[in-house]
Amino acid sequence: MPPRPRFDRRAPVRELPNINERISYPQLRVVDFDGSQLGVISRDEALSVSKDRELDLVLVSEKADPPVCRIMDYGKYKFEQEKKAKEAKKKSHQTEVKEVKMRYKIDQHDYDVRIGQATRFLKAGDKVKCTVIFRGREIQHTALAEVLLKRMAKDLEAAAEIQQPPKREGRNMIMFLSPRKTSLKAPAGDGGGGKTVTRHKSKPDPAAAPASAPATSAAATAAASAATPAASPAEA
Repeated sequence: MPPRPRFDRRAPVRELPNINERISYPQLRVVDFDGSQLGVISRDEALSVSKDRELDLVLVSEKADPPVCRIMDYGKYKFEQEKKAKEAKKKSHQTEVKEVKMRYKIDQHDYDVRIGQATRFLKAGDKVKCTVIFRGREIQHTALAEVLLKRMAKDLEAAAEIQQPPKREGRNMIMFLSPRKTSLKAPAGDGGGGKTVTRHKSKPDPAAAPASAPATSAAATAAASAATPAASPAEA
């Protein structure tokens, strides 16, 4: 029986960048921090210039003849490179296929849950596989499953477009939706433009107020006359 391999406890070898004293080439083509050319100078002279500027001498192109170095702040340069790499990784989203399963006899609440799940997947940039599962004799109702899938595609048309229409596959019926690339246009016949129309109550016309004033005065005079008692003969 061969001996078991011993565990290597040594620290992994780190690949150190070629900067400053790690550069071993005797002659270098040096570019200054502002992009100006310093020409071909010796390694010691290039290190002296970088120290005077309180910056680093970084090997940029090792295959050139002579090798090209640049004077820069290596810590800042490394931070910017890592930041760019993280941003590029975020933007390079790999599209996945997420599945939403249901039965053709699904109730409204569960259907709304499936719609919410599919909406989240589509907004994240993933494709959605909508699957209707048949059990036992339910396979006889493929038409109802197709109606359900078409209804789902209609409810999700603002965020998705049909990549593959409903299709029977074994004891399932599937449909593929992909994120919509172009926004859905509003129907042309919508004359209101989706705006809410507010109706205001009509205000009385101020010009009509004086016309009713005489009638009101006459009624008040008649009421005052009726309330005043007639004068007695003795007072007359």
